[in-house]
Amino acid sequence: MRYAHKIMNTITLQPIGRIHSPFTKPEDMPIQPAAARGMSGSVELFPEFTDGLQDLDGFSHIYLIYYFHLSRGYNLKVIPFLDTIRRGLFSTRAPKRPNQIGLSIVKLIDIKGNRIDIEDVDIIDGTPLLDVKPYVPEMDAPDNCRIGWMTPFKSQIKKIKSDKRFAADNSD
Repeated sequence: MRYAHKIMNTITLQPIGRIHSPFTKPEDMPIQPAAARGMSGSVELFPEFTDGLQDLDGFSHIYLIYYFHLSRGYNLKVIPFLDTIRRGLFSTRAPKRPNQIGLSIVKLIDIKGNRIDIEDVDIIDGTPLLDVKPYVPEMDAPDNCRIGWMTPFKSQIKKIKSDKRFAADNSD
């Protein structure tokens, strides 16, 4: 349907838990899990969701889908962390988005009750968790990928840290 956005203009999501990490402010945080190798954290599901963790322990990596709770507003053109050129928002992973939804693939270390111990966490402490999904390379990692404008920055992805360019009080 061409104008579906007019029909469904409100979506309500409820957090299912919180993500815990050593990062208490966005500045100097890794910008992606690849730059957060070895950084430990945990996911605390609210008790009523604990049963949903059954069988997850057989996976080495999981997707965390979360809400950028510190993000306010957005621009459709941004200067991303890896670049100095203004790019279209949807060709970046900038946190200030029309829907403040984040996605990270993290390493699953252990599950104890309603707690998931993780590594390679690039998420700020206290972030509301929306969902957990298993990462399956055969389903999720396509062959022959292109990375567009990021191609020249491939070697920098694991080194770049966050700064204040997407802070709640910054209009960019």
